[in-house]
Amino acid sequence: MLWLHIDRSLDISLKKQVYEQIRTRILQGELTAGYRLPASRELAIQLNLSRNVVIEAYEQLLAEGYVKGRQGSGTYVAPGAYLERDLKEQPSSFLETHRDEEKEKDEIDFRSGIPALNHFPKKKWGKLSKQVCEEASNADFGYDNPEGRSEFRHVLSRYLKRTRGVHCHPDQLIITSGATQGFSLIANLLLSPDDRVIIEDPITHEIQTIFSSSGATLYPVPVDEDGMRTDLIPVDKKPGFVFVTSSHQFPLGGILPIQRRIQLIQLARKLDTYIVEDDYDSEFRYDGEPIHSLQGLDPERVVYVGTFSKILSPSLRLGYLILPPVLTQQCRELKWFFDLHAPSLEQMTLSRFIHNGSLDHHIQKMRKLYVKRRKILKVCLKEEFGDRVSISGDSTGLHLIVEFKDVQFDEGMLSHISRYKVKVYPVELHSIQKGFHRKKLILGYGNLNEEQIREGICRLGQALHRL
Repeated sequence: MLWLHIDRSLDISLKKQVYEQIRTRILQGELTAGYRLPASRELAIQLNLSRNVVIEAYEQLLAEGYVKGRQGSGTYVAPGAYLERDLKEQPSSFLETHRDEEKEKDEIDFRSGIPALNHFPKKKWGKLSKQVCEEASNADFGYDNPEGRSEFRHVLSRYLKRTRGVHCHPDQLIITSGATQGFSLIANLLLSPDDRVIIEDPITHEIQTIFSSSGATLYPVPVDEDGMRTDLIPVDKKPGFVFVTSSHQFPLGGILPIQRRIQLIQLARKLDTYIVEDDYDSEFRYDGEPIHSLQGLDPERVVYVGTFSKILSPSLRLGYLILPPVLTQQCRELKWFFDLHAPSLEQMTLSRFIHNGSLDHHIQKMRKLYVKRRKILKVCLKEEFGDRVSISGDSTGLHLIVEFKDVQFDEGMLSHISRYKVKVYPVELHSIQKGFHRKKLILGYGNLNEEQIREGICRLGQALHRL
């Protein structure tokens, strides 16, 4: 008898459940060559399924070569279908994976950098997408320019000048598949092995990985409540570039004041290098208007990186670089090698979304929502922990920093907290020089509703109070 488990509560077709389980057992060698599978009618009765479901699963296995049918004698496992693997690397079955995902559904995740996904303007976006598809020419569905569509770059350059104080010609814009690709392009464009990158510490771990993978050495410069300590930048050697999140330092949240911005630009001029400015979620500033970009002070020295992942949705995979004119042609060529071009239809839709004022409206709406969520999170933290915590870095963005007086968040502590079905992220994860931020957590609130925020802090409190 062939024992299979069918779970009708899963969002997976019954045919696929039968097919996947038999396929997995063949690949793992549990069902060996020559093994005769039960007759379709027999297996259907055993599993309480329609016979057609089993027949379709068998036909799929036959089409892919896992089994062979012998006229009048049944269906047998085909030879050569066993793939030997290291047991340590054996993946979970698709049913186990799905159950793990189901199990984590009630986990409250304070991950930063994710906007309120259920507030994405689906109807408006869908309407514009439909218009774009209906009105697009045949050529619009072909290959496009690596730097992005001309009309989108013109709309975007005007928008950035108005909202972020950026100064650029549309030809200086390169449309990317998100900020991550932008960082990879910069690394390929500006770094050589053995170069040194002057970088804030702490800073996003992913960015550290991208720049280090080019062979460059990271030179960490500490940050304080005002961002990068520009007075600590070494001047003995020209770096590949200086990396800074000037309008909202990640993760600690500082805003680089004009004095440090000027000092940074003067240093870049003196060393004949560039500044890479990551404009991390600075649209959502709650105490006054968004801070103007560093790029607007010296467009010849600053490479500006932006994305729509935090404003709209990570799934759009649209970001952009603004480069000094001397770098643009080489970057276009690199972009072509990376992926030819960013998605054209999404660029066309977003161009209309910006041009008709929908993006401004969406940002204003979301800013009000995030203000409420930020306030609730701060209130809950104070109610749960009182003077055991201090809160900072909350004037901009989708997260805040909470520092505990009596807790250090090492791996053991994080594992203990996860048992309470709440996920939190230590600042120390993003530190280059370890040991200075062990008591601090990054709590993202953009994609959590009020009830989830309250429950999440309650669970965190239960976890820490038990200690």
